[in-house]
Amino acid sequence: MSAQERQAIVSLLTTLVLAVFFVGYVLPRYPAGNPYAPEVFRFWGVTFAVLVPVSIVSNIAVSIVFSMVYAMTTRQKASYFTDERDKTIELRALRIALFVFISGFSLAMGSLAIGMPPTVMFIILMSFGYGSGVVANIAKLYLYREGS
Repeated sequence: MSAQERQAIVSLLTTLVLAVFFVGYVLPRYPAGNPYAPEVFRFWGVTFAVLVPVSIVSNIAVSIVFSMVYAMTTRQKASYFTDERDKTIELRALRIALFVFISGFSLAMGSLAIGMPPTVMFIILMSFGYGSGVVANIAKLYLYREGS
């Protein structure tokens, strides 16, 4: 298994753990009552403002820790040499992730257009945001295994 495949697995697991954390910790704190109340919009604003940097920092931290643990256990440094194949795989996975996210964004805006509460839009955006990260990592794993 290459270093890129291991990194994709670690990133996939980190994204899934963060999604479970989001569902288990943040959503139960949703303010009850009027779905159009200012508290609801404040809740979602704070959630997005905190969750995006936390996701980025945690992915970076887990990647660093993974590299250190890998180097200590195997007594060799992980090789992150990238060639044209690796760049192509990254771009293909990014393209797939963007298609997933744009589909979710369109669905979220469509939910507002048909009169659903804004909470539905935010949940769809969060779901497809995390989903695009999961799909990108699965696509990387598939493409590395396929040999593209």
